[in-house]
Amino acid sequence: MPNPIETWSLERELVLVKLLNHPRHKVFAAWMDPEALGEWYGPDGLEIETHEADIREGGVWRFDMVGTFEGREQRFPSFMRFLEIVPNERIVMDYGTPDPEDPDRFRVTVTFDEQSDGKTVLTMRQLHPSRERRQVVMGFGAVEYGLQTLDGLAAWLAR
Repeated sequence: MPNPIETWSLERELVLVKLLNHPRHKVFAAWMDPEALGEWYGPDGLEIETHEADIREGGVWRFDMVGTFEGREQRFPSFMRFLEIVPNERIVMDYGTPDPEDPDRFRVTVTFDEQSDGKTVLTMRQLHPSRERRQVVMGFGAVEYGLQTLDGLAAWLAR
């Protein structure tokens, strides 16, 4: 039986696309710089607290997304393992919690396609372990939060 994270399936996939007014080398560089990632990554209202950042094939980024909800600070521990990095073209990573046995870990593929006008189409594909998990993620706002993250990237690039 194939590993479910290795076989793409539309019923397990979530796709976000953002047109960015910058050349792809600049957009790609924003993903490769740990300091930059900590500034733009994450949904509105959450700050990034980086614990470890080794952004290269085989490297990891371990961080918390931190926000205040109903007067209480909440932390969302997060973990990315970079599986493939093709400069200015593609980043493939596994994303989940720092728990090595995280059953909800999913695969993310980010591609950078430069248009003839110098703008970049960034496509982020998430492949979740099951159709049901994709539905849970969609239900708690993953599309909106993902688009907020990409808007944060656009704002960071425009500085």
